[in-house]
Amino acid sequence: MKKEEKIKVGISIGDLNGIGPEIVLKTFEDSRMLEFCTPVIFASVKTLSFLKKGLKVQTALHGIDNAAKALDGKVNVVGVWKEIVNIEEGKETKEGGTYALKSLQAATKALKKNEIDVLVTAPINKNNIQSESFNFPGHTDYLAKELQGNSLMFMVTDDLKVGLLTDHVPVKDVAEHITPELIKKKVDTIYNSLVADFGIRKPKIAVLGINPHSGDNGVIGKEDDTVLRPTLEEIQLNGKLVYGPYSADSFFGSSNYKSFDAVVAAYHDQGLIPFKTLSFGRGVNYTAGLNKVRTSPDHGTAYEIAGKGVADASSFKEAVFKAISIFRKRTEYAQISSNKLKKAPAKI
Repeated sequence: MKKEEKIKVGISIGDLNGIGPEIVLKTFEDSRMLEFCTPVIFASVKTLSFLKKGLKVQTALHGIDNAAKALDGKVNVVGVWKEIVNIEEGKETKEGGTYALKSLQAATKALKKNEIDVLVTAPINKNNIQSESFNFPGHTDYLAKELQGNSLMFMVTDDLKVGLLTDHVPVKDVAEHITPELIKKKVDTIYNSLVADFGIRKPKIAVLGINPHSGDNGVIGKEDDTVLRPTLEEIQLNGKLVYGPYSADSFFGSSNYKSFDAVVAAYHDQGLIPFKTLSFGRGVNYTAGLNKVRTSPDHGTAYEIAGKGVADASSFKEAVFKAISIFRKRTEYAQISSNKLKKAPAKI
């Protein structure tokens, strides 16, 4: 990609009754954002104009009928629907889920056709979006089906990166989901992402224990000793700097995480509670391991403040910047890898 070409950032609008539209509009109200990228929002100019009037946001919108027609220097809006939508800010409605899905489907289609370079998703409600077309726990699982690769929920800031062995899995089922095969696959995905997407040559990764105190030698569960520890030892034999399992309760409080490029948590809350405590508002949810780049803010629909004009757009703005950065790093890595292959002498 040439330096002068702006990256096209596709944006799915999320639940219209949540804070998604507000944080998107606020992000691009700052015209300086258009120096970094070309935004392409999948929604409706009519709907967004109605919402921005109530929010008193001044973002100028440019309507187009498909993403390929997006113009640099404009906040482009692909018209996914033309009808008037009933907006009930702060409420969970079936209509909110329906239009969130329409936006996501259109954005994903454009991503697959290379009409946009990256995708940034505004928050959805995981309940009202459920339908025959969307039967997934969240964005990550949906995109895993639509795109290529092994998806992984990777929560990232510049100085803290947390990946998950399991994400939207009930706590009672976590241990049975964690197998040697899953551990190897997730660690490989994180390792490869750190190298290709973040430019870290020799990543150092910490893995947290499944049970309290990593099982305490089998007193509080055997999975850490029978599944996790031997698998990590096997991974280490392949040259990866992967260490653990570490007791999760003291790992973050002791600042031990600062010694590693990434931390792998066994399950959702084990990783996301400390991540959001340390990084809320600055964190980005990145779906690593796929052939396309997708990021999102580190929060949900926040119905309780929707429509009040007080939503903080910081995390969404970070998600935009992180998507751009990862896309550039990944492109650079692909070019370097390609050049190395071309220069490598042929073996006889």
